[in-house]
Amino acid sequence: MDPQPSARDLRHRQRQDEIITAARHCFRQSGFHAASMAQLASEAQLSVGQIYRYFTNKDAIIEEIVRRIIDQRMAELSEHTHTPKLPALLAWCEVPDEDDQALMLEVAAEATRNPRVAAMLADADHRMFHHAVSTVQREHPQFSEERIRACVEVLAVMVEGTAYRRLTPQKASAERLQVIYQQLLQQLFENEDP
Repeated sequence: MDPQPSARDLRHRQRQDEIITAARHCFRQSGFHAASMAQLASEAQLSVGQIYRYFTNKDAIIEEIVRRIIDQRMAELSEHTHTPKLPALLAWCEVPDEDDQALMLEVAAEATRNPRVAAMLADADHRMFHHAVSTVQREHPQFSEERIRACVEVLAVMVEGTAYRRLTPQKASAERLQVIYQQLLQQLFENEDP
């Protein structure tokens, strides 16, 4: 059994959470490049020096934001991989955390310029992909490894494409899209291995 965290550990975690909350707000407003450490400090009501006690640099803050988003997505994936919720999410009937979606798009853009952020994104994708593969294996043990990986890749394209498409006005009704996504997912997960 894990020991209870000390008051000092709890305070450290609380400060990190405050910094992450401030950083998320600043990054959403200004982007990663334009958001300065001074802006983050002001938003968190801390000094820049205090922020450096908790995070070595802006990339470390980005890394923690990405880790938290991916952890949340993995938890959601474990609950909703092949349920009616997934087509509803894809069809925009149910909207996931829009800040998370926007921040991950920001991460993807930053990854084209910053090798460290590119490595973070690759690690996040690796974690999500392997978690999804494990989840689909549990739900469809009859599928070959190759089929499972292909199904997860198609799911990733649909989910990530949907995140990008949310930046534009939806061109079809959510209800109609949900039906189509449900049909696509049923076909994707048919028992017959092609």
